[in-house]
Amino acid sequence: MENDKLFVIDKKEDFSLEFSKLVSMMNYTRETTLAEVMDLSVDQLDFLIHDEANSIGMLLAHLASVEKAYQIDTFENREFTAEDIDRLNPGMDLGKASQEQIKGQPIQFYLKQLEETRQETLEKLKTLSDDWLFEQLPFWGDQPTNNYFKWFHVFEDELNHRGQIRVIKKFIKLSEE
Repeated sequence: MENDKLFVIDKKEDFSLEFSKLVSMMNYTRETTLAEVMDLSVDQLDFLIHDEANSIGMLLAHLASVEKAYQIDTFENREFTAEDIDRLNPGMDLGKASQEQIKGQPIQFYLKQLEETRQETLEKLKTLSDDWLFEQLPFWGDQPTNNYFKWFHVFEDELNHRGQIRVIKKFIKLSEE
């Protein structure tokens, strides 16, 4: 990652200008998320504020699953199959099943998932034309949207969950005092 250019939305090598803008924002979001979790222990990654809460590990798995879901939706332009849903869960849906299944892993486990998923995204984005970003299709409630918005939503979702991660870390700190 070009940390010296983290705060610059500009042309990126191998990407058109429109994709460069998108990738710049995705990179910033990811770098700031990673900075929040890099040094967390397994216990911290598995910490639950209450019985219905998501852990940081669950949220990291969710980020990878959401990105994979949007790869299917936008790159393959198709509905999810039962096999896709099995592959995306438990990270996609979160909840009780995720609490039971997403735990006991070190940060490297989640970092690898995030990195592999992002690399797939970036490799595919390099092959697409700017016109693809602006293709419109019905989305939530048959509202018009385009691929640009869908990929904005991927990192917007990450930003929201990074906020949750920060709150969970405050609870962890309180519990450790």
